[in-house]
Amino acid sequence: MRHSLGFAVALALAAPALLLPGPTQAGDRTLPMRFDLRLQGPADACGAKCAALISASGAITADTARDFLDFAQAHDLSNATVVLDSDGGSVLGAIALGREIRRLALTTTVGHTTDIASNGRERGRALLSPLADCESMCAFVVLGGVHRFVPPQSRVMVHQIWLGDRRDDPTAANYSAEDLVLVQRDIGRLAQYTADMGASIDLLDLALRIPPWEPMHAMTRDELRHTKLVTEEVEAPAAATFAAAPSATAAPAPPATDGLSNGLKSDVKADWRATPISERRWSMIDRAGSAALARHHPLTVEGEDIGSFDLVVACGAGAASYDVTYVERRHAGDAVPLPAGVGSVKLRIGGTMAALKVASSQHGSEQGELVTYAAGTLPASLIGSFASAGNHSMVIETEAGAVVTTIRLGNTGVQINLPRLTAGCGKASGDRADLALIKKTGGMAAAQ
Repeated sequence: MRHSLGFAVALALAAPALLLPGPTQAGDRTLPMRFDLRLQGPADACGAKCAALISASGAITADTARDFLDFAQAHDLSNATVVLDSDGGSVLGAIALGREIRRLALTTTVGHTTDIASNGRERGRALLSPLADCESMCAFVVLGGVHRFVPPQSRVMVHQIWLGDRRDDPTAANYSAEDLVLVQRDIGRLAQYTADMGASIDLLDLALRIPPWEPMHAMTRDELRHTKLVTEEVEAPAAATFAAAPSATAAPAPPATDGLSNGLKSDVKADWRATPISERRWSMIDRAGSAALARHHPLTVEGEDIGSFDLVVACGAGAASYDVTYVERRHAGDAVPLPAGVGSVKLRIGGTMAALKVASSQHGSEQGELVTYAAGTLPASLIGSFASAGNHSMVIETEAGAVVTTIRLGNTGVQINLPRLTAGCGKASGDRADLALIKKTGGMAAAQ
């Protein structure tokens, strides 16, 4: 069973994630980590101060530390800098790799290398670029360096430990006592390793706050220093030999909406009925006498519980679309105040984004509760892609003043139940789907 520092467990305390920021070298990073030794270049830029660079790009596996040991035995790595560009991977593999790096007294940094032409009489040369991501367990590999440097243009991103084969839809998965033992064991080993490397346990604490359905947390410069992930007394190899970073440009345009409608039925609130909805899977429910497909999910900000929401997919006006309704119940958190209202709700599947129209966002009957309703119409083809074979995710993003929530929701149960919904969509209202066969499970939309 593969474990990764990727999303602690709501079971224990509380992969690469599908919709997280893209890697710098996606092709290399999906394969097991490989190592290459290069001399920093070009020669006329760094002269006698050209550093030895160990390019370390790709996924960390259980065999990565052994591969690195073989690599080290075949090369002179004296005073070399390990350049990390990785989505992370195995917890135990990363700990073993970090210990090997420390045993050899190497320096670590985040970046990637690009080979350049050499005169053929010397070791291959490479440009060193700081534009790279070190994600998940890669952050703990950085700790292996005696000296550690993270350029301002690089990102170190962390999140919780989660069982690798169940991170696509964590609330839908089953967990055994053995699973909990394995996760807690790995957390303990990480804590010991972090202390052994001279870093602060706050690094692990920061990672364990981020649940599997949220994006990874990009560490700030203050967090890098406070957790001692970086050392202050060392600088990166000569700045003149870094590949130039591109100048600042305007933010990229949002993904195409593919003509998605933001229309909202006037009766969306009257049409809503409190039907038990499952947090474990997408299931069929009775929505005002008709069948619909729905899922319940916690609402969190960096792991802090601030409420829950229901997402409901129902028959659209025609066969080419579905009506989607979002119902949220929100409360304040310890560090997250209750906003006056939710301003926007967006849903993304793959590269297509839809902005649902917020019908109302008002304080509810319960003290300190904000209830939000939003809806829109999505193409049947888009919902169909979410329901296609394999693990797929959608992302629900809300903005409420300065508070932004981003929740990744898996597709467990959609493949089985969407055909039932589709079959009933052509029938007259009141005769859609077979409601007598619908099994109602789970909790209400209120926070669980």
